[in-house]
Amino acid sequence: MNENQPLRQWMMGAAFCFALTQPLFATANEPSSGALQQALAQHIQQSGEVLPVGSFYQLRGGQPAWQTLSRVEALVDALDSLMDDGLTPSDYQADSLLDDFQLSQQLDAQAKATFDVRATRSLLLALDHLSLGRVNPGDVEPNWDLPRPERSYALLRVVQAVEEGDVQQALAYARPASPEYAQLRKALAHYRRLAKQGSVPYLPGREEPLRLGDIGDDVQTLRQRLTLWGEQGLLTADSSAYPMIGVESSSSDRRAFDGEVERAVKRFQRRHQLQEDGVVGERTRLALNMPVTARIDQLRVNLERARWIRPTQRPEPRVWVDIAGYRLHYIRPNGEHWDTRVVVGTPSRETPIIHSAISHLTINPSWTIPPTIMREDVLPRVRQDVEYLTRQNIQVVSLSGEALDAEAVDWQRPGGVMLRQVAGSSNPLGRVVVRFPNNDMIYLHDTPARGLFQRDQRALSSGCVRVEGVTEFAQLLLQDSGSRYQLSTLINSGRSDRNVNLPTRIPVALHYLTAWPNSQGEVVFREDIYRRDAALLAALSNGAV
Repeated sequence: MNENQPLRQWMMGAAFCFALTQPLFATANEPSSGALQQALAQHIQQSGEVLPVGSFYQLRGGQPAWQTLSRVEALVDALDSLMDDGLTPSDYQADSLLDDFQLSQQLDAQAKATFDVRATRSLLLALDHLSLGRVNPGDVEPNWDLPRPERSYALLRVVQAVEEGDVQQALAYARPASPEYAQLRKALAHYRRLAKQGSVPYLPGREEPLRLGDIGDDVQTLRQRLTLWGEQGLLTADSSAYPMIGVESSSSDRRAFDGEVERAVKRFQRRHQLQEDGVVGERTRLALNMPVTARIDQLRVNLERARWIRPTQRPEPRVWVDIAGYRLHYIRPNGEHWDTRVVVGTPSRETPIIHSAISHLTINPSWTIPPTIMREDVLPRVRQDVEYLTRQNIQVVSLSGEALDAEAVDWQRPGGVMLRQVAGSSNPLGRVVVRFPNNDMIYLHDTPARGLFQRDQRALSSGCVRVEGVTEFAQLLLQDSGSRYQLSTLINSGRSDRNVNLPTRIPVALHYLTAWPNSQGEVVFREDIYRRDAALLAALSNGAV
């Protein structure tokens, strides 16, 4: 139900009068008057329905909320804390509320009521942004397929927290409660502290990577960069005296790439989705040289995404694909966490964000080649050598499914034909496909190219998601949904394109996150493979709302 509905009903009668309404919470410590209440009622009638301003005051019996200095200071302190959520406190007037309060106290009831409603709107706007996200995901993610959810917090609890002077608790009711959100928030506060410290020299480019056993000034700089990113004990000075820049040592071991440095490099690589080899090549060097402000922006962007996906983090079971992290996670009904590596779409054929539910499996699938792949990948090869189709076990069929003679088709203008690769060991879909309804014809599937899972960067597919160990995953889906089938029996039957429905659909979501905690609670920074961060950062920074 719309939270303003009770207010509309309340205002319909001629008996609407704040002075006669009894507050739900005691307000004896707040100055109030009939004139202030009447002015407040007028402002509420003009406040509109985007935010539940009227409902807020109805729960307070029509009494003002922000007429004491201590209450306003608590509000400002709470709004300032939104920095750690990646939000901008000035968007909620945190920089002007105290001055405006002092001014309003010197003026009449109309000025006091104007300020009171303004302060309430600031709080409610912050609550909405914490609960739903500051940016509408549909404005920056064209494939976003979920409507904006209902507010996740109970307004009654917010009003009670305000009455008790604990505005921080009011914000906590709206803030996502997931441990991942808390870890991102903690990381953002940490990186903001780093940004206030002194500068650190950048690690220069080299023809040869830095590795165990190297000695020189570049190793000293490497130690400084690693210290900047949180590694301890790599410089001669007390590690608590960050940033320790300017510390010089004549000791040769500070210029030596020893085992301690190698272990620190590996930890850094793990936190930045790099190959954990302990060698500082070009990709590791660029990550080490990343400005702290860039990591702050990355954390802000992903805190916003975490607010968007809060409604999808439902109780188990559920499947979610971490696109930029190249992993699939399955939370089983018993709470067990199963995860694996995946291959996702290339930057030119992105894997979209999807929210759906797994409905069925296709066993021993044939593959009808999608139009884009047919046009861009297959047809150029067929035009050079039509025997390519035979070597790849690809059949030519009409749009109605009738077999056609490949030699009789004009491949310069093939018209209404489809290409279908038969089931088998060389089929790109492998032995099983996990399907769920979506508008992009995306699915999870097996693959014969299993060597790709060993790569660190796995944005290599045409959009669908290849899953390492997909047969084990599919068997778990059958088992957990109550199916009587055994996957091995289905595969060994040899029957092609057999669809097996799951008795119970299992929710699935594909998300794009360029910074996210790993299982150890470390926030891992990923490459923005689809270049989506900039648009979201611009929307987050687009002035007051």
